[in-house]
Amino acid sequence: MGLIPSIALVVFGVSYALIATEKIHRVAAALGGVAVMAILGLFRKEGPLVSAESAFFSEHTGVDWSVIFLLFGMMIVVSVLRHTGLFEFIALWAARMSKGRPIRLLIVLTLVTAFFSPILDNVTVVLLVAPVTMSVCKRLEISPIPYLLSLIFAANVGGTSTLIGDPPNLIIASRADLTFTDFLVYSLPLTVILLVVLVGVLAFMFRKDMKKVIDVDEALGDIDPADAIPNVGLLVRCLVVLAIIMVVFGLHEVVPLDPPVVSMLGAGLMVLVSRTKPHQFLAEVEWTTLAFFMALFVLVGVLVEIGVIGLLGDFAAELMGGNELLGVTGLLFGSAGIGAVVDNIPYTTAMVPIVSEMVAATSHVGAASPLWWAFVFGADLGGNMTSVAAGANVVVIGLAASDGNRISFWKFAKYGIPVTLLTVVIAWVYIYLRFFIFV
Repeated sequence: MGLIPSIALVVFGVSYALIATEKIHRVAAALGGVAVMAILGLFRKEGPLVSAESAFFSEHTGVDWSVIFLLFGMMIVVSVLRHTGLFEFIALWAARMSKGRPIRLLIVLTLVTAFFSPILDNVTVVLLVAPVTMSVCKRLEISPIPYLLSLIFAANVGGTSTLIGDPPNLIIASRADLTFTDFLVYSLPLTVILLVVLVGVLAFMFRKDMKKVIDVDEALGDIDPADAIPNVGLLVRCLVVLAIIMVVFGLHEVVPLDPPVVSMLGAGLMVLVSRTKPHQFLAEVEWTTLAFFMALFVLVGVLVEIGVIGLLGDFAAELMGGNELLGVTGLLFGSAGIGAVVDNIPYTTAMVPIVSEMVAATSHVGAASPLWWAFVFGADLGGNMTSVAAGANVVVIGLAASDGNRISFWKFAKYGIPVTLLTVVIAWVYIYLRFFIFV
């Protein structure tokens, strides 16, 4: 590795450290890193590290506009739904269902998140559930942080189960020729196991926050959940649009519309039926989150440009040799580890060709290859390790910060690391038993 790539790697490390320590705002840290990379590239013989082509148009090193517009569209959908009183209704319903016991509330919100995650992508799910979580916690005067972290973990685990549940799944499926049914056969069983384990782990980790018994009647008085809906007709129209969005997402193999297009069309239809004014729905879009994503994509794209991520993939392929189980282990734990440092979407994009070569060297192809599933599980489950490892994490932390609830990088990692390690170990056992023992 030459001087310029080495310096670029250092710049990335410093930028990531600033994001992790939160010495400066994460958007400033990411954009600052991009700026330094751009200047550094002026002295590179091979050409710039950051250019308009690489940053805005490249499939491998630029901003993933599919993710950005998917987020943007669903943020508008959520913003409009917020005006219907739906979130307040669910918040009051969840509070009543909990009967004053925080552990019941955590289970209810976790199961709601897990239910929607296979149908919608995990980012969309947290956009829908996070406002509900913050609303109900505000009503009950308890900290929302344990519940927000729980819904992130549930969304990332639940998203593993289907082709549309997590963006890396779509990327991998297109290269490996995996179908929606393949995910139901191979990934869904593991996800069910992981969710059962996750509920128990969350109850244990947050047990100190679950001791307080709340008098729900005193906290809510005689408020009926139905009182939160000011206009039933408006709510019905918006829910019909949301149902259409969810159905089209689920029929991705049948309806020739990509998720970002569905998201934007759904947002437009939602605005149309609700007659919401632009200043109302645009004011609640998480612009800082979108800016952070764009900067992070470009920053990670530089690592792809200088070959760092490719070198890691080549090393993994060489290390595997002809030992498929060793390759599975390296891919699973390696993807989870690297995915904790860089967003799993650009990482997955960079690694797919490498994994394809690894699969080609074995006797198993497509859904029958344990390497593809190790890659899927590692990329998805690794998203729970740090606050910047997956889109759902970044979105929820942004929403929490806007509501006055700061979740630091290290506070997230304190709970994310054990959750990730446990789920990845279970995933390894599942792959080993399914592909190497019960074949």
